Order: sequence, then structure tokens, then C-alpha cells
Amino acid sequence: MTKLKAQAKGWAAVLGVVVLSVQSLQAETLSDALIGAFNHSGLLEQNRALLRAADEDVAIATAALRPIVNFTGSLGRNLRRTGIAITDSSTSTAAVQISAELTIYDGGQSKFAIEEAKENVLATRARLLSLEQSVLLRAVRAYMNVRRTTETVALRQSNVRLITQELRAARDRFEVGEITRTDVALAEARLAAARSALAAAEGGLISAREEYRVSVGHNPGNLRAPKSLPNTANSVEKAKSIAVHNHPDMHAIQHDVSAADLRVMRADSAMRGTLKLKGGLGRSQNLGANTYANTGSVSLEANIPIYQGGRLSALHRQAMARRDATRSGLHITRHQIQQNVGNTFAQLRVSAASRDASQRQIRAATVAFRGVREEANVGSRTTLDVLNAEQELLDARSGLIGVQTDEFIAAYSALASMGLLTAKHLNLPVQQYDPAAYYKLVKDAPAKSAQGDKLNRVLRALGKN
Repeated sequence: MTKLKAQAKGWAAVLGVVVLSVQSLQAETLSDALIGAFNHSGLLEQNRALLRAADEDVAIATAALRPIVNFTGSLGRNLRRTGIAITDSSTSTAAVQISAELTIYDGGQSKFAIEEAKENVLATRARLLSLEQSVLLRAVRAYMNVRRTTETVALRQSNVRLITQELRAARDRFEVGEITRTDVALAEARLAAARSALAAAEGGLISAREEYRVSVGHNPGNLRAPKSLPNTANSVEKAKSIAVHNHPDMHAIQHDVSAADLRVMRADSAMRGTLKLKGGLGRSQNLGANTYANTGSVSLEANIPIYQGGRLSALHRQAMARRDATRSGLHITRHQIQQNVGNTFAQLRVSAASRDASQRQIRAATVAFRGVREEANVGSRTTLDVLNAEQELLDARSGLIGVQTDEFIAAYSALASMGLLTAKHLNLPVQQYDPAAYYKLVKDAPAKSAQGDKLNRVLRALGKN
């Protein structure tokens, strides 16, 4: 019998180790959630496609400086009937023509258009990085909120069990005449409120899990508590300096300003006219008479605007107005970034202070609750006193859960406000998207060539072809 007990204990120990190992394997870290969000996000995939579309604008602008060659072919039959006897003189004709056109001079419009498209590409890259920050920050919030609501549900369940015990004790004391029916009713009311709060917490957990699934791409498992806060700047002023020089929103608006300046130059150059070289070769043939004619032409065509009803001047003024608006946006963006840094660092300091205060509150509330309960056992405290002390302890524990969550969210929000909440800065083991790979292949406007074949391979690698 003793041997069987020893074997049972041994198997129990082995089973316990296996269970702990499985739980540890199923545990998910904040880093895992960030990796899942980065790989799962449809927003990132959508905006990567928009970036590739912006890359093509460079190719389109470049093509304006290339020769334009067109082929035209026609086959027709001319019907003609004349005279009283209705003489039929219908003929069949065929014609082919190749025409070519090359812009020699356009006042710099094409050159400015190419540079403007490049600035727009850089701005779109910066906005893609800004979106990456939003995706990762959303994952952090979802992760921490699942942990918050999970711990809140556990706390509310414990509260229901504790008040149930208090109610049972109150009824026993009422039976022996130590307390009145009022004390029992107070305990019953408090238990009903605790059950209502538990139901609300469980509903909050369902919502938090749904948000996690959408943000990260799968349902949350056993989420581990993050070990430490991410490193941020030592001071608010240093953080603001980093943000102004590093935040992708700042880079995006700077490129927008450059593009707006180039748009003004482009509108100004439109007033200078264009010079084009045109040429063509053609052949026409009368199929019935078997006669043909070959033609060829070469010409220089100058087009200089003299008066267009004020349209070009209006376009130039419009470009200048939009440039001024974009420059004002640069000023606004700089102040918004600095304000966001100040706000997030203030939230981080408040959360840290609140965490320390909540821990002290819990220690004091725990001592108070134990003391009140012991005093109630000897009749010097009422049931209401016990319930109030228990509620204060519950509020303190709930408050600690909230401020710990807020502290981590504030820390990662501070990183985002500085422009550092990126997969690269966090060293996430994910496949980084190279925004320049596609651009390098399309910037010279490739057609059917070896470069075009390389472009197809890139598209297949991206899973887009």
C-alpha cells in the first residue's frame, strides 16, 4: 500500500511538471503579440500597396521625357456609284503609319514632376512607418487590456466568494441573535452588487479578447506580465528633440513641403512653352489598282502660351497657396508632436506615482480589513464595517491593476510619440518590408525587358502577382 502511494506521488509529480511545461509553452509574451500584429495587419499591407502605387508615379513622370512611338493601321473600302447606268467604282485601301514624338524642352515641367513624385514617395514611406507605430501601439493596448480585464475578473470572482462567506456568517450570527436582519440585508445587497460587477468585468473581458484577436490575428492565450518597461528618454526635453528629428509624421510633412515647392516651380515652368520633335513614316495602298504611296515627315513643333484666359496664372497662384498651407502644416505638426511627447511622459509619471500609492494603499487596506473582521468576530464591529473594509481593499487592488496597465501603455505611447515604436527599434524578429526594393526597379519606367522580369520576381516575392 505504501509502495502504491509512493508511485502515485511520483506520477503526480511528473504530471505536474508536464502541466507546467505545457503552460509555459502556451504562454504568450508582449513581444509575441507585437510580432503577430506586424505580420497580421491588413492596414500595413494596404499601405504598402499604396506606396508601390506612389513609386509608379516616378515612373510615369519619367516616361514624359521618353520618346512616344505609335503604330496606326487601317483597312477600308470606299463605295461610289455614278451615272444613270449606276457605274460601281468601289475601291479597297490599306494604310499603315509609325509616328514618333520626343519632348526636347518643356521649361523644366517634367524634371520638376519627377522630383515631386520622388518627394511624394518619401512622404508615403514615412506615413507607412507612422502606421506601423499605430499598429504596434494598438497591439500593446490590446495585450495589456486583456491582462487588465482577466485580473479584474479574477478579483471580482474572489470578491463574490468572500462576500458569500460574509453573508453566510451574517446569517449564522442572525440565527443566534448577535445581529439584526438589517445586517443580513446589507450583506445580501453587497453580494448582488458584487455579482453585477463580476458580470460587467466578464463582458469587458470578452470585448478585450475580441480587440486582441483583431489587432494581433489570433485569440489570446496565457498572457505573461511584461518583465520591464521599455527604455525611453531621460527627460521630456530630450524626448521632444528626438521626436522632432525622428518622428515619421515630421518626415512626411517635410517631404510634403518639398513637393509643394516643386509644384510651384512646375506651375511656373508651364508658362515657358514646349518644343517637340515629331516624325512619322507611312504607306498607303489601293488594293484594287495595286498602287501605293510612301510618306515621311520630320518637324519641330514649338508651343508657347500667349493668352489662355488666365488659367496658367491661376494654377501658379493656387500652387503657391497650397505650398503656404503645407508649410503651416509643418509648424502645426511640430507642435503636435511636442505636445504628444509632453502628454505621454506626464501620463507615464502619473502612472508610476499612482502605482506606488496603490501598493501602499493595498498594504494599509489589507491590515484594516483583517482588523475589522477580527473585531467583528468579537462583536465590536458591524457587518457593514466589514463590508466597507472589504470594499476598500477591493478598490485598492482594482486600482493597482489599472495603473500598472496604464503605466505600460503610457511607456509604449511615449516611444510612439518619439517615433521609436517600430519593429526595427524594438528588434522584433520579423521580416522587414524594404520600401526601396520596388522603387529601385520601377523608377526608370521599365517595360518588357530584363528589368521588367526582375520586377515580376519582386512582385511574386511580395505575393502580389
